[in-house]
Amino acid sequence: MAEFLELESQDGVRMPWNVIPGTKQESSNCVVPVSAIYSPIRPLPNITLLPYSPLRCRTCRSVLNPFAIVDFAAKIWICPFCFQRNHFPPNYASISDDNLPAELFPHYTTIEYSQDSQIDQSPPQPPLVFLFVIDSCLIEEEMGFLKSSLSQAFDLLPDNSLVGLITFGTLVHVHELGFAQIPKTYVFRGNKDISKEQLLEHMSFFAKKPKPAGVIAGARDGLSAESISRFLLPKAECEFAFNSVLEELQKDPWGVPTDQRATRCTSTALSIAASLLGACVPGSGARIMAFIGGPSTEGSGAIVSKNLSDPIRSHKDLDKDSAPLYHKAVKFYEGLSKQLVHQGHVLDLFACALDQDSGLAITYQIFLFSIPLHIGILNVTMEFNDWELAASFSFLHLIQSRIPGGVGSDNLCWGLISCMKFLLGLSTVGVAELKIAVERTGGLVVLAESFGHPVFKDSLRRIFQAGDYDLGLSSNGIFEINCSKDIKVQGIIGPCASLEKKGPLCSDTVIGQGNTTAWKMCGLDKATSLCLIFEVVKKESPDATIQSTSNQFYFQFLTYYQHYSGQMRLRVTTLSRRWVAGPGSIQASFADLVAGFDQEAAAVVMARQVSFKMETEAEFDPIRWLDKALIHLCSRFGDFQKESPSSFSLSPRLSIFPQFMFNLRRSQFVQVFNNSPDETAYFRMILNRENVANSVVMIQPSLISFSFHSGPEPALLDVASIAADKILLLDSYFIMVIFHGATIAQWRKAGYHNQPEHQAFAHLLQAPRDEADSIIKERFPVPRLVICDQHGSQARFLLAKLNPSATYNSDGPLPGGDVIFTDDVSFEVFLDHLQRLAVQ
Repeated sequence: MAEFLELESQDGVRMPWNVIPGTKQESSNCVVPVSAIYSPIRPLPNITLLPYSPLRCRTCRSVLNPFAIVDFAAKIWICPFCFQRNHFPPNYASISDDNLPAELFPHYTTIEYSQDSQIDQSPPQPPLVFLFVIDSCLIEEEMGFLKSSLSQAFDLLPDNSLVGLITFGTLVHVHELGFAQIPKTYVFRGNKDISKEQLLEHMSFFAKKPKPAGVIAGARDGLSAESISRFLLPKAECEFAFNSVLEELQKDPWGVPTDQRATRCTSTALSIAASLLGACVPGSGARIMAFIGGPSTEGSGAIVSKNLSDPIRSHKDLDKDSAPLYHKAVKFYEGLSKQLVHQGHVLDLFACALDQDSGLAITYQIFLFSIPLHIGILNVTMEFNDWELAASFSFLHLIQSRIPGGVGSDNLCWGLISCMKFLLGLSTVGVAELKIAVERTGGLVVLAESFGHPVFKDSLRRIFQAGDYDLGLSSNGIFEINCSKDIKVQGIIGPCASLEKKGPLCSDTVIGQGNTTAWKMCGLDKATSLCLIFEVVKKESPDATIQSTSNQFYFQFLTYYQHYSGQMRLRVTTLSRRWVAGPGSIQASFADLVAGFDQEAAAVVMARQVSFKMETEAEFDPIRWLDKALIHLCSRFGDFQKESPSSFSLSPRLSIFPQFMFNLRRSQFVQVFNNSPDETAYFRMILNRENVANSVVMIQPSLISFSFHSGPEPALLDVASIAADKILLLDSYFIMVIFHGATIAQWRKAGYHNQPEHQAFAHLLQAPRDEADSIIKERFPVPRLVICDQHGSQARFLLAKLNPSATYNSDGPLPGGDVIFTDDVSFEVFLDHLQRLAVQ
């Protein structure tokens, strides 16, 4: 694994197969596709910035790189992708074997170009634009939290940035911050779509001069700087006006009947925001930052009716196609995403709301005379406080322990089918519908239960903070791929949008954003990662000699973007990987393939693939798809005797992969039960943009144990890791849990850590908190921190992630004294079934 991390630190790339199956059939048999997880602007320790333009091949437009063949005498270089002979320009006249330009150094496989003549004297930085779109249909407490956070965020904005403000509820209010004398707004109806032309006319952009002909796009094409500055002002000039509007902002004044939801026109407000930016600052690094506190009920993007008797769509409704407003809203936001991508602008989403239908869901099965009669879901729909969750848990525990659970009795019995999750239903604002617009523009997304929650407040602060942990927000990116002729591009799963640049490198099979070799990345940051899926098109060749002399594949990734310093830069990453294939050398090929297999990268690629398929393919069974893939992979690369499960073994290079797949099957990306569509969309959006290390934590959380007997050490993600005298730290990316064993909790409640003679205990309590803080300050969105005790109600956050090796059906004493109330199979049972199926 260390060599893969070293490659990632050099080029920002992780590939499941670092030795590539060399034929189409062999690639298909390898199950995990030939792919790469690439972070386009990841900070690299040894990257060099060159102050001149790159030298490109005149045929395929690839950039000069260390794999090019150079004829120093003739001053010619041969492109490794298309084999075109290219002459060096006059400024390369002194090139020689001892005087190489930086782009030909063997270890400079990733390099950046700046087209400024002097790096230290960069041109004036173009202003960033932040257009705040604020939901006013909030209760007073939530409104106060939001206003406080926005006021702090405003102070952290770059000094030269432009700021605009839109608020919405029943109506949309566009605030004219440039009119400082009195508050002045332009009001639009929330149930009526407004075109860009109508917007410009209603907002008096051409009151002082006639409207020009043709496309209106910013100060260069039709608009005066004076008219633009009415709505988008430099931070220093609009600080008073902005804070005044925030202070006076109240809950939407339109009354809401008790049997109805608030009238909230989210889609109309976002459409007006996009049109305003498209008219005033097209092509700039502009961000629409939407703060939404509930479901949209008005306009083309409404997700639910105003009547409270009509429930908000659930996964079950989407599966049965019984959510009448869902497809209309998705279609609207798809159109909005195309508009934003064309303009080069980003949509960021901050969704903070609690589902009023939150509660407890339990899957149960009733038995009579050992015959299953009925399977169903019991929903307890009420708003839980934590003590109510604890009481509910205790009540169900009582039922579980007093009523027979299972078959073998003549009495009416019941059994739990899946793990009980006590999770509040977060955000029903329409994240599932907005996903396409946020993801294709490369926007950020934060989901929290309240605008006063640290998850929201700390995440918003992190966006604008400077220093070691800044996000490095960049904009206006264009990503291109070049590769050898035996490879084609199927597509990208990640935060980008297709530029529909078709060519011979495009595969007929499309996954994600495909049918192109160029993509638009309106917004990107240091952590942004793309999953590139390739197809090997090389056929089996009978001539083994030809294969042995041309066994290299080349990839080149080009990212042209506006750096957060204001410079326009081009990052070029060129990779070389070898392929193996050929009859008569199957065992050698297998050994080479296994030696180059990156288990973590493979797990992340499979997770992105299964999430994409669940969203796009009807009647798709993710569990069956993952199981078949894993069985096929183990059957192909495992070492065993046929029909002998006990003889089965996997190479250390593959041994952890089944564990990743076991946890992926149980993860929130696959198991949507008890999650709202908004939560599922949120989890998948974060998965699709994060790097391999963070994605692996989402799939298989990490567990660290703290005790008096040893320092912090990794622990098995198993219920057996629970002990009364230990503290466990669980990191599942979205939630961090500090879990105190029963004895530790008793000592803490007794106050021993406050006594001078028990300083060691105080240090033990503080150690996991320090570890959690060090992780939290590097992560975006900021995870929720849960501190709980063994047998407490919030221990559910840990128990839901552990391998259920001890359940209520287990025999014998339990090492940690804890059980998981579930009928889910343990990893041991899963592995036993896998071995039996793989050797058939």
